[in-house]
Amino acid sequence: MSSPPLLNVYRHDTGNRALVILTGEIDLSSAPLVHASLERCLRDGIRAIDVDVTAVTFCDCSGLNAFLYALMHTAAAGGSLQLHHPSPALERLVAITGSGSLFLNLPDAFAGSRPPPWPSPLHQAAHRLAPALPALPALPGGVL
Repeated sequence: MSSPPLLNVYRHDTGNRALVILTGEIDLSSAPLVHASLERCLRDGIRAIDVDVTAVTFCDCSGLNAFLYALMHTAAAGGSLQLHHPSPALERLVAITGSGSLFLNLPDAFAGSRPPPWPSPLHQAAHRLAPALPALPALPGGVL
């Protein structure tokens, strides 16, 4: 008997925009599913990707890496990728790594689309957490 999947992916397209809803846990074993799902959006011509992570109960650095990889590819294709409704744990992971601004305020590739609210909940959370976080030394070359 196989165990149920730790992560479920649901996708709803509207024109060139996709809403991707993730539910469950994102870790080393399920991050490839996140990666493949977001890459599939690009292959299908989607250029604005909204990722709802409301129901993500766990996300480690492999999940964050999948989001960052998808973000780079989406931006290279002239699109945008936004994370919506992250849990406090995911907000903290994004804040600790300094990658929150990468998922916010990206130029939208399509005329007539509404810009994201500013400041976004993720941005506000990063600023709330920033004073409580220890300063991290800069990495050589400034690469995560």
